[in-house]
Amino acid sequence: MIKLTQVLLACLVLTSASAEDNPDKVVVYKTVGDKKLSLFIFNPEDHKGADRRPAIVFFFGGGWNGGSPSQFYPQSRYLASRGMVAICADYRTKKSAGTDPRKCVQDGKSAVRWIRSNAKNLGINPDKLAAGGGSAGGHVAATTGTNTKFDEPGDDSSVSCRPNALVLFNPVYDNGPKGYGHDRVKAYWKDFSPLHNLSKETPPTITFLGTKDKLIPVSTAEYYKKRMKDLGVRSELHLYEGEPHGFFNKAKYDETVLETDRFLTSLGYLKGKPTLKKK
Repeated sequence: MIKLTQVLLACLVLTSASAEDNPDKVVVYKTVGDKKLSLFIFNPEDHKGADRRPAIVFFFGGGWNGGSPSQFYPQSRYLASRGMVAICADYRTKKSAGTDPRKCVQDGKSAVRWIRSNAKNLGINPDKLAAGGGSAGGHVAATTGTNTKFDEPGDDSSVSCRPNALVLFNPVYDNGPKGYGHDRVKAYWKDFSPLHNLSKETPPTITFLGTKDKLIPVSTAEYYKKRMKDLGVRSELHLYEGEPHGFFNKAKYDETVLETDRFLTSLGYLKGKPTLKKK
């Protein structure tokens, strides 16, 4: 009994410690078989249903194999405090649904379409909708802005899945022969890789990358930026010396959130100065 009480108390402490990062609302945006996929929504404090707030949807990382929407809860809560509606999306992975990477892309595109279709109910502006993510989640976000295939059958294709801006944290956006995960997607990589599907319609993008990332070379990020520039599309690249893959979760959380804030402010999504102070 004592041990059980100790466990329950420990769980209570953990729950209380993370309560401020809990979403304000959870909605199901897609059901595939018996699998329900949800959006975890963070609203500004004074948010009303009649608002037309800018919004952002985040996709978690995990190599298309696993992961949790909670990865971007801290960023979402901060952006909500700045006046945006921030959303963390669940999507199918190999671990959760036995699916291949194409399903991740399908779900990402479905999520953006669902948010746009329900903009009035969510109190957001469908024309100021950004997408972001880390690692494989950064890939999912990038594909919503670059990919023209892998739509979910039954989705309303008249609703655009292309966000108005992209916020990418060490994204695996090159899936070519020398890029990340090529062996898993080699049968369809030409349509799957964001780097190989850039166009003038690609949304303005900010990318964060550590110089010691073993999955995404700095040269790849620099080439991505150059391709974007050649197309006349805004692209920012922020490099962090000596940082490995996944650095943005803790080591450079403040710095990357501040740059995200500045980027979104420059697009008119946020107003005023950042409220997060760099440590």
